[in-house]
Amino acid sequence: MGEQKRKTETKQATEFIFGKKNFKWMLIGLGVIALGFLLMSGGGSDDPTVFNPEIYSWRRIRLAPAVILIGFGIEVYAILLNPHKH
Repeated sequence: MGEQKRKTETKQATEFIFGKKNFKWMLIGLGVIALGFLLMSGGGSDDPTVFNPEIYSWRRIRLAPAVILIGFGIEVYAILLNPHKH
């Protein structure tokens, strides 16, 4: 009786919550976030007794955090995007 029950079970089709469009936008957002972190890197000094004022450049203080926030915005858009809507 138990074997017959197993044989008659129908397999349910698994459907993902996110579609191809969502994953595409998520990868774009991750790329933008990675770009922001790359823009933020550098500016240090090899010698710890020497101060390098390049660490306070416009690119590291203003541009890189803005690019990272834009990347997070793209990620939110990717999560809220309806993949079934054309």
